[in-house]
Formats: sequence, structure tokens, C-alpha cells
Amino acid sequence: MRFQDLDVYRLSEQLADEIWKIVQYWEPLVKDTLGKQLIRSADSIGANIAEGVGRGSTPDNRRFVRIARGSLYETQHWLRRAYARNLLNVKQLDTLKPIVDELAPRLNSYINSLN
Repeated sequence: MRFQDLDVYRLSEQLADEIWKIVQYWEPLVKDTLGKQLIRSADSIGANIAEGVGRGSTPDNRRFVRIARGSLYETQHWLRRAYARNLLNVKQLDTLKPIVDELAPRLNSYINSLN
């Protein structure tokens, strides 16, 4: 199995790319603090899915997908902070929310499929 073929991986890429598009326009202080944290946590979702597949064992894969789920929750935290600080507008939220809402149950399903 190739990680690139996983729907959950492609969805994580979509989320990370949408976040990148938003953060690149933030002011330097915000970009350097909250923005970097947000980008790192979003990028970590897909990176951990890929690493889990690459490890070649089901227990390792399951462990890395759980880490990916933790990174998704961290991403949600940073998105909440960004919204509270008026860094995200409604249109941006309308783009991000469906991806996040779909990604969480897909990660859980993927973890369950590895049991």
C-alpha cells in the first residue's frame, strides 16, 4: 500500500495546503508565532500517516496514525486560537471546517482498520 493512495492522507494534504494559503498572508509576528505552530501541526498529520505506512508493521502504523490524530487535535486548537484572535474570516472557516470534520472520523476509521 502506498500512503499517497490513502484518502485520509490526501485529505490531510488538503487541510495542510489550505492552512498554508491562509497563513502566508498573516503579519510577521502572527506568522512567526501562531502561524508556524499551525502549519507544523497540520503538516504533521500527513507526515505521520506516511511514516506509519513506511514503518512496515501494523503496530507501528497504528501508533503513527494515533500521533497523526493528535496532530489534528493540535491543529484544531491553533485554528480556534486563530479565530479567537480574528485571524480567520468566515469564508476561510467555511473552507477548513468540512475538511477537519471529515478528517477526524476518517483517522479513527483508519486506526480501527489496523486493529
